[in-house]
Amino acid sequence: MTTILGAGAFGTALAVALSGTGPVTLWGRRLPEARETTRLPGVTLPEAVRLTDDLAAALTGAERVIIALPAQALRGFLALHGDDLDGRWLINTAKGIDLETGESPSTLILRACPKARVAALTGPSFAADIARGQPTALTLASTAPGLEGLQHALSTPVLRLYRSDDLRGAELGGALKNVIAIAAGVAIGAGYGDSARAAVITRGFAEMVRLATRLGARPETLSGLSGLGDLVLTSTSALSRNFRYGKSLGEGVPFDSGVTVEGAATARATSVLARDKGIAMPIANAVAALAQGSASVAQTMETLMTRPLKEE
Repeated sequence: MTTILGAGAFGTALAVALSGTGPVTLWGRRLPEARETTRLPGVTLPEAVRLTDDLAAALTGAERVIIALPAQALRGFLALHGDDLDGRWLINTAKGIDLETGESPSTLILRACPKARVAALTGPSFAADIARGQPTALTLASTAPGLEGLQHALSTPVLRLYRSDDLRGAELGGALKNVIAIAAGVAIGAGYGDSARAAVITRGFAEMVRLATRLGARPETLSGLSGLGDLVLTSTSALSRNFRYGKSLGEGVPFDSGVTVEGAATARATSVLARDKGIAMPIANAVAALAQGSASVAQTMETLMTRPLKEE
């Protein structure tokens, strides 16, 4: 049985997608009424999905637990419920770096649940596409034994999972691309155009690879679904919350505070990591400054455009 923790858009979409593969339980503090949610307009949860706000009931008999919680909420949730989660497959979907500790989701999970087998489910996807049965390819990454079996258990005819043993690379690709997507949104919102956005994506990808490989990721992982694939989608679509947030920054208009933007906190965590490792990441630093309100768009773009000319 598969249990999904988190009834936000992505957790709900996965529940819909996996409802035809076997028993699925969706846990959340605020569950959709009448099996419909405003987060996914027009999507109805199948009767095969069991809904509960009782965590103990949700975990009873669960062989696989998909944790679909925001990255910055994960550490606190694990502190409260780590013992209940331990000893199972725990599949994280959050794309971020913990702001306080600078650690990846898998590191946080393994510290709280040392007997668990941990995986990351990441890659280019929007919840609405998954819920509506649109073809989607994702990366399922883990260093634990039994990954192939998990891959088959969570794949469907239209949700195709490709396995990888580069857990670090898959997680960092998913986290860092959100930072660059914000920068891409800033370029569009400030009126710099598509050419500027293309430059941001290209140079931002180089930053992603520099930091991720220094932290132990394989470069080919960053060139795959969980890195470049996710970066392109998130930086070019108005469905991306990180892109929309960056566009709002560029336009100088308020952004909906009720929408989770993983890249804002991740930019701050990334800036600290890059400084500690002595890695140049001007785009990530710029996003961190913008997100904290310590620099204007004009100041930020001037800083980026006046960097020294060098060989690419």
